[in-house]
Amino acid sequence: MELRVLQYFLAVAGEQSISGAAKSLHLSQPTLSTQLRAMEEELGKQLLIRGTPGSRKVTLTEEGRILRKRAEEILSLVRRTEDEIALSSQVIAGDVYIGAGETDGVRLLTQAARQVQAEHPHVHFHISSGDGKDVLEDLDKGLIDFGLLLQTVDISKYELLAIPVKETWGVLMRRDAPLAEKEAISPEDLREEPLIISRQEASGTLLSAWIQRDLSALNIAATYSLLYNGSLMVEEGMGYALCLDKIINTSGDSPLCFRPLVPALELGVYLVWKKYQVFSKAAETFLRAVEDRLERSPEE
Repeated sequence: MELRVLQYFLAVAGEQSISGAAKSLHLSQPTLSTQLRAMEEELGKQLLIRGTPGSRKVTLTEEGRILRKRAEEILSLVRRTEDEIALSSQVIAGDVYIGAGETDGVRLLTQAARQVQAEHPHVHFHISSGDGKDVLEDLDKGLIDFGLLLQTVDISKYELLAIPVKETWGVLMRRDAPLAEKEAISPEDLREEPLIISRQEASGTLLSAWIQRDLSALNIAATYSLLYNGSLMVEEGMGYALCLDKIINTSGDSPLCFRPLVPALELGVYLVWKKYQVFSKAAETFLRAVEDRLERSPEE
């Protein structure tokens, strides 16, 4: 399968029209149609549902939707590889891609990134947010260089650095909520309350073990992927959000407050990358900057 034909396929998927895609690609429609049919024959699957004579709209089959997603990833990786090779001189420049959960550990990575850019202003950083599953999937596909995770990983597949940050679980609530009068929140306090939890924890065991009940037995009012959205649910009175500290600002005139869990529930933070990863000069320089910051004393 040629990269050129993948580009043709994405153009048709985007235009939803073979004639429209042919025009944008500066190809004749018969030429484009022939290339697409050859791809379908090579894969042994129908990828496109052609419109009727009265309708030129093209839709994707299930296999076509799968190919579209993979083609976007493949071409993105090819572009990154071309850029890295083009910049493989002594000049340190290029892009560093990081996937991260919502954690204060991003602060240390930002400090390292600023250090790199002070010396190498043509290095650019791109941080995408996601839960642990999303980050590891992107790491495995080569779409990111590093992942920042609130979990340990299979050390046979990944290298890791422990970030000196402990993330504290607690409850985000309105300041006028009954539980706001408490200094810390116990499992018994939450068992009858409407709860808002992260999508990842909805299918995990960490909170279930802490609260000593299956989550299906609790009043789960809503789930969130990003805590900012969860905080809006809390502010509007939907319930109490189980989350990490320091992500939502609860100081000043914020209507929200945070209370830690008791017994305390803490997580470590880890910078992770694939074993035997071949880094670009920009990514390697960033990793050295992170290691440098980890070696410094807290006062520095």
